[in-house]
Parts: sequence; C-alpha cells; structure tokens
Amino acid sequence: MICALGAAVCFGTASVLQAVAARAAEPGTGSGVDTALLLRALRQWRYLAGLGLDGVGFVLQIIALRHIPIYAVGAALAASLAVTAVVAARLLRVRLSRTEWGAVAVVCVGLVMLGLASGEEGTLEGTLALKLGLLAVAGLVLVVGAVAGGLPDRSRALTLGLAAGTGFGVVEVAVRLIDDISLSTLANPALYALLLGGGSAFLLLTSALQRGSVTAATAGMVLGETIGPAVAGVAWLGDRTRDGLTWLAVAGFAVAVAGALALARFGEPPADAGAPTGPSPGSLTGP
Repeated sequence: MICALGAAVCFGTASVLQAVAARAAEPGTGSGVDTALLLRALRQWRYLAGLGLDGVGFVLQIIALRHIPIYAVGAALAASLAVTAVVAARLLRVRLSRTEWGAVAVVCVGLVMLGLASGEEGTLEGTLALKLGLLAVAGLVLVVGAVAGGLPDRSRALTLGLAAGTGFGVVEVAVRLIDDISLSTLANPALYALLLGGGSAFLLLTSALQRGSVTAATAGMVLGETIGPAVAGVAWLGDRTRDGLTWLAVAGFAVAVAGALALARFGEPPADAGAPTGPSPGSLTGP
C-alpha cells in the first residue's frame, strides 16, 4: 500500500507538469491519436520531468500490484488527483477552498478504509481468454482515440480521458497476468496488451490535456482506470477483502473515487501557468 501511495504521489505531481507542458506545445491536427503532439510536448522540460516521475510511479505500481488487490491499487492511483490538487496549490499558487481541502480529506479517509479492509492479492491465474480479451480492449482504446478526434472539445476530452484511463487499467490487469520476464513471456498476450494499452493511454491523455476540458479528461481517466480493473481483479483473479469487511472495502473504494472526481479540475492549468505570479484562486477550470 505504501508503494501504491508513492505511485500516486509521482503520478499526481507529473500530471500538473504534463498538463502545463501539453498546453504550451503547438496545437496539432485535433486528432485523438496525435503522435506529433507527443513529440512536441517532449521538447518541454516539464513534460520530461513528468515522464521521469511517471517512470518511478510505474515501478512502484508494479510492486503494489504484486502484493495487494487491484481495487486497492486503483483507488490509490485515483487519489493521485488529491496530490495534483496540493501540488497545483503549491506550484501554481492556487489557494484551495475549505470544500476542496474537504475533498482531499475524503480521499484520505477512503484510502484508510480500503487499507483496513483489503486482503492479499488473488492467486488465480488468468485464462488465455482473459489475456486475449485484454489485448482486444487495448486495441479498442486506440480505435476509440482515433474516432474521438471529430468530437466537440468537451466530449472529446471526456472520451479521450476515459479511453486513456481504460488503457492504464489494461496495464494494471496485465501486470498481474505476467508471471516473470523470460523468453516464454514473449508468447503471453498480456505483454502486448500492456505495451499497447500503456502506449495508447499516454498518447490519448496528452491529446486530452492539450485541448478541451482537462477536468472532463481527468474525471474520465479516473473512472476508466479504477472500475474495470477492480471488477477484473475480483471476478477473474481472486482478489478478496478481509473476512467480514467487504462492505468497508466497497465503501472505501467509492469514497476515495468520489473524492478524486471532486478534485478532477486540478488537472486544469491556467493560461498563464508559466507566469511567475500564478493565477488567482479558482481559476484552474479555464474556459
């Protein structure tokens, strides 16, 4: 759980840096899958710093997924938005209201409930059908991203965010379906699901942050990376809670995700994020 929370800190900080960098990059074609935008964003030091934090967070995420249920890791990663809110308040000089600090507290309470109720990770091995299905979902994420390019800005951002979250969710499940790193791993469809899902998610999230409502994009991402993987862990991989505490785990999961959704707007950088004085309170939501 400590590793999962460490990953949340890394991802939450990275999201602020990447959102600012993506907005600073030159506009692209408007396509959902805009690889050129990713290349332009890579010229921004903030984006590179964010990628470095993402790398550290990914390692911590893998460690967590090897020891606790997927639903606990997913809720902890959703809590990265609470980290985003605090980091945005520090780096962008935005004052959080009492309601917003309350949402941060709600996320923390939800994680405590989940930590008390979660058991060990499931011991069931994923079937070939599950691995192939995961690869199919990863491919579908890429298709949805390409189609989303023609949608209006807000719908586009929500769709791209949801698709990106689904891609990150594919990574969460795929990590559990890869036993070790060896030559036999090359024949495991989960490996290719992990690579395709993770790569597609990065492309789509970068496009979502560059144009449209980042609030909608981050909210969609939270939903995509928590609910589906949690169901997969319980239904097919044997994730369970402590005896008699299923209700507490469900409540903690719901509370943590709800608090994270309430803080989704803190992925939204102000237009003058690079200015030394920072925005006025409440200006992160943008147009």
